[in-house]
Amino acid sequence: MSEPLTIVRHPLVQHKLTLMRDRTTSTAVFRQLLRECAQLLAYEATRDLELVDEAVETPMGATVAPRLAGRKLALVSILRAGNGLLDGILELIPSARVGFVGLYRDEATLEPVQYYFKVPAEMGERVVIVVDPMLATGNSSAAAVDLLKQAGARNIRFLCLLAAPEGVERMRRAHPDVPIITAAEDERLNDKGYIVPGLGDAGDRMYGTK
Repeated sequence: MSEPLTIVRHPLVQHKLTLMRDRTTSTAVFRQLLRECAQLLAYEATRDLELVDEAVETPMGATVAPRLAGRKLALVSILRAGNGLLDGILELIPSARVGFVGLYRDEATLEPVQYYFKVPAEMGERVVIVVDPMLATGNSSAAAVDLLKQAGARNIRFLCLLAAPEGVERMRRAHPDVPIITAAEDERLNDKGYIVPGLGDAGDRMYGTK
């Protein structure tokens, strides 16, 4: 992928995002909408995956048809909210390998603190899609990509539901080679580092916590 920021403006994505922004949307509906948006965004994130031709026998005869080339791609969730996107994409790509990066944001400094890291082998030979619903300050996202590059990953894409201009710029400075796929770039961050107008805390809304 060549574009540093891709906003998926498909009507279904935008409609579902609006429902998720609504503060009256229930936890169950929010969770379902997030899975559905994940699948729609994943179409864009995977549109340039490499294909190879393979001979197959259909019930009507022999043909040559394309299949995905190379190793299974890797989906890496930034815990905990990333799991909502992860679940949806796994329904679309059930053979994908899965990794997890545990980071939490220090509420005083807004800097990421690592507590867990586990990813598949041969990361340098896989397309890696990092998922987190919100690209806010960009600090946790940039730190996660740092860790993945240290693990050998070279072909990385970042998929999120919402992005703030500050987070996009932070990722561009830290990792200009990592394209960002999102449903919307919102106005700004507030003084607590939350996206405005946004949709609140994605993890809290997905899991029903406060």
